[in-house]
Amino acid sequence: MKKSYFILSAFIIIISSCIQPKNDTYKVRSVVDSVGFAKYDWQMDSIIDRLVYEETNKTWRVAISPHDDYAYVGDLYPKVLNGIKAKTVILFGVAHKARNFNLENKIILESYDAWKAPYGNVKVSDLRNDLIELLPDSLYTIHDEMHSIEHSLEALIPFLQYNKSDLEIVPILVPYMPVGKMQQIAESLASGLSNIMEERNLNWGKDIAILISTDAVHYGDEDWGDKNYAPYGTDSLGLKQARDHEIEIINNCLLGEISPEKIERFTSYTVQESDYKEYKWTWCGRYSVPLGLLTSYYLHQMLSEELLIGTFVGYSNSIDHTVLEVEDLKMGITAPANNHHWVGYAAVVYE
Repeated sequence: MKKSYFILSAFIIIISSCIQPKNDTYKVRSVVDSVGFAKYDWQMDSIIDRLVYEETNKTWRVAISPHDDYAYVGDLYPKVLNGIKAKTVILFGVAHKARNFNLENKIILESYDAWKAPYGNVKVSDLRNDLIELLPDSLYTIHDEMHSIEHSLEALIPFLQYNKSDLEIVPILVPYMPVGKMQQIAESLASGLSNIMEERNLNWGKDIAILISTDAVHYGDEDWGDKNYAPYGTDSLGLKQARDHEIEIINNCLLGEISPEKIERFTSYTVQESDYKEYKWTWCGRYSVPLGLLTSYYLHQMLSEELLIGTFVGYSNSIDHTVLEVEDLKMGITAPANNHHWVGYAAVVYE
């Protein structure tokens, strides 16, 4: 009887191991910011209901989006993200804490199978692994911990997932690097993407899109550690001058026909010439924006004879409009917003 019991038990274990998924090797990246962003489907449903959510019949190949708290960015999120119709989105994000891991001069990839999101896990596209095979080892690193603590991409995913239930992503974080390194990486990325898209007959815009995450200026003289980020001051005149400077950067670097010259001009606005690791103007996306745009530029050249044109969608900041009500959704804000501490938000799209 005892022998029969052990035989039956062994049989059950074998059968169970055959029919159950191997979850021990399935890696899901968890949500890091559950205050500023929606973590659950009911939260996201309510956020959508509270925003001006207009559908667009246009399709963006590339877009630049903010990534701050939903309460602050508000309607600008759907305005810029509703035109992303592709199933697979290449995400270029900020590596805010790259210094903690001594990460620089390489794009940062990850090895997750999926990212947790409000409407279920979002699959990381197989395209990521194909790209890794095509990229030189000197241009990328795989660092799950950096991705696990970085919020700049997870802000966008719930909106993309709301629009596209079968969404797949390729997450890329961009740490410190000079323009020359960006150009090298962008050309290699674009070449790899072009080869994969032609091989799989994927359409630029309809099947594959690029989304660049960045908040604009971080401004003020309080609550920025020991830094003073208010070169124009914090009175009403200073705030107007700071906003005018923001619009100047957008107009001179991000709109109209995209080109390497305009992209390098953006870097000259935001990064110190003498030290590429230091701010000149405090856009946290001072690396994600130029690398994402350079990749888009080179990819577009390889795939199309048309021009890649940037169109202004909107600009706001955390103190120039009414904050979206989110407290009843068990959400909130992650930083103050006042004349001495505020963040800018730029939204640009490319067809």
